[in-house]
Amino acid sequence: MRYPDGPRLPDPRMIPVTHATGWRDTSAPHDPADIDDSQDSFVRPFVITAGRTVPVLDGLRIETLVHAPPSALSAPLRFEERTVVTLCLRPHSIAEIGAALRVPIGIAKVIVSDLAAAGHVTVRDAPELSTAAIERIRDLVRAL
Repeated sequence: MRYPDGPRLPDPRMIPVTHATGWRDTSAPHDPADIDDSQDSFVRPFVITAGRTVPVLDGLRIETLVHAPPSALSAPLRFEERTVVTLCLRPHSIAEIGAALRVPIGIAKVIVSDLAAAGHVTVRDAPELSTAAIERIRDLVRAL
């Protein structure tokens, strides 16, 4: 096929073949402050989940807490999965996981549900706040 305006150039939003893709070393615990925003690396979310948009487990909410045992680090995990397991050695919410991975919440839910279905992490609902606790928080915020 011939293009009337000359050869077709690659999409500038795609990852250049000659550059690293920006994956970090996941052997150390992930700190969102360590992210270098100057990198031009970007991986489309559907690539991470193989095109899936619906989590295997129903009922995951953004405040659902995810916890991983240290033994999960020995499992053969992909990049994002290993990052989630490393991050969740201490419980984190799905919203925090999405922020750490820099992916939409829906993608974070799919990754977490895959890990939970495989038995690498446990998920539990966040504890409910009492009305008194919410009112105390409201009063403290107003005092600021």
